Amino acid sequence: MRLFRRTASALAAVLLASAGVLTGASQAAAATPAYVALGDSYSSGTGAGDYGDSGSCKRSANSYPALWAAANAPSSFSFTACSGATTTTVTSGQLAPLNSSTGLVSVSAGGNDVGFADVMTTCVLQNESACLSAVATARSQMDSMLPGRLNTMYSAIRSKAPNAKVVVLGYPRLYKLNGTCIAGLRESERAALNDASDHLNSVISARAAAHGYTFGDVRGTFTGHEICSGDSWIHSVTFPIVNSYHPNKKGQVGGYLPVLSAKA
Repeated sequence: MRLFRRTASALAAVLLASAGVLTGASQAAAATPAYVALGDSYSSGTGAGDYGDSGSCKRSANSYPALWAAANAPSSFSFTACSGATTTTVTSGQLAPLNSSTGLVSVSAGGNDVGFADVMTTCVLQNESACLSAVATARSQMDSMLPGRLNTMYSAIRSKAPNAKVVVLGYPRLYKLNGTCIAGLRESERAALNDASDHLNSVISARAAAHGYTFGDVRGTFTGHEICSGDSWIHSVTFPIVNSYHPNKKGQVGGYLPVLSAKA
């Protein structure tokens, strides 16, 4: 009888331990839910190289979504971010992988809605007056048009992924003022572009908060690594031209990835 009791106690202990292991495994699985990465070129990783067969979307293996997925092994990873995307094209063309099982969504969008590429082209190729005018027009669009578009996109994400944590990533300032650059844009143009980036981030973060989403501010991680810093994580004008004014591999690894990791 005593032997039976000891055997039964030992068996119970094994079963309890096994249950603990299984529970721990379930909790570990729950810690890495299905992840969907949406957004524009700053999310796709344009500028960071290694685009595989993603074509014009320029989805990089060095992008912060791909790096986070590799490090955290989510139950599934869908990468639909695409270079050139606006809030409208995110809504219309990138949301298919979202569903009630999606646990994490990351997204950056809004820069193309206010003509980021056209502004930079104007500032590089035209005079100071034209540059500052283009920046002012973009700032006006951030206030008049962009909030409604962000609302539409954020609502569509929540509708398709009602249980997901949504992390909205912002944009870095492009320039270190009074930095190492001896050519290129005037200091007034660089300052105006930085101010516009700050304003864009404030609009995006406000709309993200209104939808209950988490805003990931990357300006801190990029500080000291802007163009003209001497250790830039952002391309200036470069070839291929599509890489210009986008984070390089270091920008994705050191600028964006830590922010997503902290917020996710």
